[in-house]
Amino acid sequence: MWEREGRAFSMYKRMPSRDRSDVMDVEENSAFSQDSMDVETTNPSMWLSFPHVVVGTLSSFLFGYHLGVVNEPLESISLDLGFSGNTLAEGLVVSTCLGGALIGSLFSGWIADGVGRRRAFQLCALPMIIGASTSATTKTLAGMLIGRFLVGTGMGIGPSAVALYVTEVSPASVRGTYGSFIQIATCLGLMVALFIGIPVKEIAGWWRICFWVSTIPAGFLAVAMMFCAESPHWLYKQGRIAEAEAEFERLLGGSHVKYAMVELAKLDRGDDADTVKLSELFYGRHFRVVYIGSTLFALQQLSGINAVFYFSSSVFKSAGVPSDVANAFIGVANLSGSIIAMLLMDKLGRKMLLLWSFFGMAISMLVQVAAANTFVSGSASLYLSVGGMLMFVLTFALGAGPVPSLLLPEIFPSRIRAKAMAICMSVHWVINFFVGLLFLRLLEQLGPQLLYSMFASVCMMAVVFVKKNVIETKGKSLQEIEVALLPQE
Repeated sequence: MWEREGRAFSMYKRMPSRDRSDVMDVEENSAFSQDSMDVETTNPSMWLSFPHVVVGTLSSFLFGYHLGVVNEPLESISLDLGFSGNTLAEGLVVSTCLGGALIGSLFSGWIADGVGRRRAFQLCALPMIIGASTSATTKTLAGMLIGRFLVGTGMGIGPSAVALYVTEVSPASVRGTYGSFIQIATCLGLMVALFIGIPVKEIAGWWRICFWVSTIPAGFLAVAMMFCAESPHWLYKQGRIAEAEAEFERLLGGSHVKYAMVELAKLDRGDDADTVKLSELFYGRHFRVVYIGSTLFALQQLSGINAVFYFSSSVFKSAGVPSDVANAFIGVANLSGSIIAMLLMDKLGRKMLLLWSFFGMAISMLVQVAAANTFVSGSASLYLSVGGMLMFVLTFALGAGPVPSLLLPEIFPSRIRAKAMAICMSVHWVINFFVGLLFLRLLEQLGPQLLYSMFASVCMMAVVFVKKNVIETKGKSLQEIEVALLPQE
């Protein structure tokens, strides 16, 4: 069996990619298609790829940490750096990293394709270390803003890099579970940042420690990536076939290498040497998947999740709940939903979780609308506000939070995967920025009932969009997904 397959495989390695596919079409049907069933009756062990995925998701932990690191210490930072009471300066400290993240995300695809997935992680960690060190040692507002901007560029590179890496090194049977690690790591980063920030009001200069702490996981990520597997998909695209085989053996086990390599050959189809142009991502046969990805991220941000986070402190405060307890409630709801999503991702599937997540978010927003109704009494209104908010965060974490960053690398063809992710992440950051900028103003102008009704409508639009446009990718190889969404011409 293996001698016959070996002849086909060695011939495939010697030939140019445009001739390769013809050979593979013949040999697959005669020698491989039936024999490969023997290999794939059992799934690869998840424990081979597990440590590589865990190291990669450190970038998500850092992402969450830097999102939350200035929440508690902001008042102390403003006092020490001399801009206390200047709300514009305080807003810049919080949001400057978003500008850096947009810049980082715009270039993330080209970085990941140019230097590889592992080096992309290292280039993500480097500005985070430099930026956090700058913020920790600065004595001026300008130094803080420079540090936050540098950290933001790393935050922009990280999400694309980890989404690509987890998708490309994970066995299909646990790709959804591993994809949930991204959201869980982000939640843990947020919670650790809030926990580290607790002593900031009692200990002078503690906010500097908060920034220094982040350099530890960033340094570990940069060093540990030297020992992790490179994406076999990226190596194959570079023509480094032997290295791709070796990495598949590290990630899947020796008995699955030949099957995985033949799957890569199917994905190749002769266009691996072509340069991807930006125009290809906006029209033509690639438009549909980029449209699905960009719209999913847009709906995720327009659903109101960040608005809920921004408004949560005042809602809990009006209910007499201290801000640290409120943050703990939100963190626990977020983490609980993410863990449940991890357990269900490869059982119920991505599409099902997305549908029920957005539907649950819509119901939660309607609960918030009811809480804002003048006919609801004071105590009932507060219970509905708090309950609706926690329910919204929980249902978001069940699907709308973790699924898009996993689903998009799955549905993007190998040839455009990194650059398409960069485009979609840029959409994510732009909308995130405008939601943060305009939310409080809209709340003031429109009132909570109308604004939350609009968020509920967006969530229901997302349900319809997912139902019509998203395919289920659970348990499917990347090649099967590509064929389903992008028939070969």
